[in-house]
Amino acid sequence: MLAGRRVVLGVTGGVAAYKAAYLARRLVERGAAVRTVMTDAATEFIGPHTLAAITGTRPVIDLFDADEVSPHTTLGRWADALVVAPATAATLARLANGLSDDPVSATVLATVAPVVIAPAMHTEMWQHPATVANVERLESFGYHIVSPEVGALAGGDTGLGRLADPDRIADAVAGVLPGGPLTGVEVLITAGGTREPIDRVRYLGNHSSGKMGNAIAVAAARRGANVTLVTAGPGIDHPHVTVVPVETAADMAEAAWRIAETADVAVMAAAVADFRPVVAIDGKLRRAAGPPSIDLEPTPDVLGGIAAMSPRPFLVGFAAETGALDEAVAKARRKGVDLLVSNDVTAPGSGFGTETNQVTIVLPDGSTEPWSLMPKSEVAERLWDRIAELRKREGTSA
Repeated sequence: MLAGRRVVLGVTGGVAAYKAAYLARRLVERGAAVRTVMTDAATEFIGPHTLAAITGTRPVIDLFDADEVSPHTTLGRWADALVVAPATAATLARLANGLSDDPVSATVLATVAPVVIAPAMHTEMWQHPATVANVERLESFGYHIVSPEVGALAGGDTGLGRLADPDRIADAVAGVLPGGPLTGVEVLITAGGTREPIDRVRYLGNHSSGKMGNAIAVAAARRGANVTLVTAGPGIDHPHVTVVPVETAADMAEAAWRIAETADVAVMAAAVADFRPVVAIDGKLRRAAGPPSIDLEPTPDVLGGIAAMSPRPFLVGFAAETGALDEAVAKARRKGVDLLVSNDVTAPGSGFGTETNQVTIVLPDGSTEPWSLMPKSEVAERLWDRIAELRKREGTSA
């Protein structure tokens, strides 16, 4: 997918800059023509001659001392895709605010090609509200963020912030270009926790943030899919994702069942309420009236409704569990899904509201594949890899 494609690699001044050499090699091995641009700080961590030797062209380091009159605009127009790896916190801030005071940020600002950004920094910097806001803004521009991983950091620290694996970044670059592995595939994804009204003020709900479903949607869009995200959560602003906001399980069922009729793959990551009040009070329950008696009834089975369709899309279910896998395995068999993703929401760093997740893949025959704790974005990428393998095995294109 990268054969003959032109990729500009921007390198900024973090310790992980040495990994840019590995990324450049991966891109070249996949057939891409690669040119590089570096900030002055990046040269403190990796020599320009290293990248020149790998790519066959000298990196642009100084906008005023280059072979081209306007090197950043030349690179921006030349590129089929542009990737910044590593991207420091300072670089994210520059790009989010449209600054162009170094060769990398100027080149990003000067291109209309798809942009992939792979941040790397200490955990505290990655989780700082300013960085979180900058990442959200960059995603709203349509830029594709390859989230950092948990691992060894500078100074002997360990945590979330390690630069993503170069192969994963290369996959992301391939995915943003036309002709990605999911090009033409219609994908339905559900996300977030439904809210079942008790009265006009209160509701029955859960702690789901929708982050896992959102990550799955972004990963599918990155691979070229046409994505519809039915969500009871905040959703995302992404140029290749159509967001359908819902609130209740009934709302989600109506939207998901309609969209599933033409979907090729359905990933049901939402935390759907199992029960709802039979009657929602038109007004507000008052403390003075004493504890209310609330009768409940089952909500529509969103996953089961799609499983019963004929024909139906390739179906992925999710199960939030609080311990052993027995219930998840039973659910996979009972629902008739093609694949089920189970996670223990009581495990540290896993489940509702976290940036990471530790899941176990459950197959229809009851076999399981435990995955290690990783960022939800990486879970999403690996999940699509697994879906592609299973669909190929069934004789369906990726």
